Amino acid sequence: MSETADLVVVGAGPAGLAAAATALTGGLRVTLVDSGAAVGGQYWRHPPDHARRTIPTAGLHHGLREYRALRRALSAAGARGRLDLRLAHHVWCVTRDGDGEDGGAGAGFTVHAVDRRRAPQETAVVVRAPRLLVATGAYDRQLPFPGWDLPGVLTVGGLQALLKGGAVVAGSRVALGGTGPFLLPVAAALAARGAEVAAVCEAADPRAWLRSPGPLLRNPAKWAEGARYGATLARHRVRIRPRTAIVAAEGTDRVSRVRIASLAPDGSPRPGTERRVEVDTVGVGWGFAPQLDLLLPLGCDLTDSDDGNAVVAVDAGQRTTVPGLYAAGEVCGVGGARLSLAEGRLAAESVLADGGAAPALGRRRLAAVRATVNGQRAFARAMGRAHPVPQAWSRWLTDDTVVCRCEEVTAGAVRAARADGGAHDHRQVKQLTRVGMGWCQGRICGPAVHCLVAPHQAYTPTERLIATPVTLGALADLDQAGRTPEGTEGAAHE
Repeated sequence: MSETADLVVVGAGPAGLAAAATALTGGLRVTLVDSGAAVGGQYWRHPPDHARRTIPTAGLHHGLREYRALRRALSAAGARGRLDLRLAHHVWCVTRDGDGEDGGAGAGFTVHAVDRRRAPQETAVVVRAPRLLVATGAYDRQLPFPGWDLPGVLTVGGLQALLKGGAVVAGSRVALGGTGPFLLPVAAALAARGAEVAAVCEAADPRAWLRSPGPLLRNPAKWAEGARYGATLARHRVRIRPRTAIVAAEGTDRVSRVRIASLAPDGSPRPGTERRVEVDTVGVGWGFAPQLDLLLPLGCDLTDSDDGNAVVAVDAGQRTTVPGLYAAGEVCGVGGARLSLAEGRLAAESVLADGGAAPALGRRRLAAVRATVNGQRAFARAMGRAHPVPQAWSRWLTDDTVVCRCEEVTAGAVRAARADGGAHDHRQVKQLTRVGMGWCQGRICGPAVHCLVAPHQAYTPTERLIATPVTLGALADLDQAGRTPEGTEGAAHE
């Protein structure tokens, strides 16, 4: 069915929740769409509402007071008929209608989604609004290594999702590896829930923070948070190994051990330092890649971030270069929940201002929000510089290490595409090897292939007109979904 609103927000994580609540306070009618079964995104991921009392996960979260306040604001707006909350709705395409600016006649966006509340049944849904705010977050950035395709090797984000979504501890003896502060909360949560954390391998050198001490010193909350994780890990006798990496996983039917090695400054393993650690589960994470699927086809300008990714370019009010389109959260650069919340509020204020509505935040609070955005972005830039992908990480790979798991393309094939085929980026490698042409459409292997062939450039994902797999049945529903409640044909099938 086709519905209209003043604003559609895609993504109900911290940025999307804050944006929706602010826009509702300003008097707009908002449609909030998310693929999850509950609001909160990955950061505030919870068990389904009917299971929360029997699966306690509150101890794994930060900022629950703010989360509950945002939920109350949404519930109140829903009761007044101002909010249309669409959970378990997967947005697969967004089109722009008309060329008018500032929400003029004929301008706006058509959001195509599939309703999967009764999966495997899918129903096409079309929502239209003069303004669109995209807050779709990011996903784990993965780098392959020998054995990474064994059962029992997960992303650190996947380990945390199992914990927060169902209090599931994935293994009894776990090794974590990669780079970035995200390793710490996952290690602390696993240890607190009974797992033996055998190793936390941080590839970066902690002294790298000394090159940018200002943002760290101006964020005492980050110090406090890190100290809490450190205390938990110390209590459980978990050792953090700096300048160390998991360079291989071994096993037959599933992972049974990992090989770890100390790293030279360029990221290559130091000879003679390699050792084996017995484990039954491995978690790896090399930062995050922004989820730009909905923004790229709309023609948004991008900009480089300091963590090796291209992110959507926004102005001081979170406006993209496409009129009527706003972005907030990790699509603008990964910087934590506090930054996402502030960007969401700032984006909603811009929506209100551009539509001629009164601001929802007072002058002092708006100034505080802007200061938070500036401070947290500075911290994110410093974090990106302190935790880079190691320059020589590809030396861990053998030629038969699988890089694209969907199409079973090896590192040797990717190297040949670069050396013999002249491929300069992951798109050209795709044309030569079928890498990224499987079910995930390059979301998992794309950053890794990019790091193999163009490590000194920011990673820009391939443009995908369909952001998530959708059934032919749902596509066949478009004629029905594209009709307005009055039965007028809409833009969905134009």
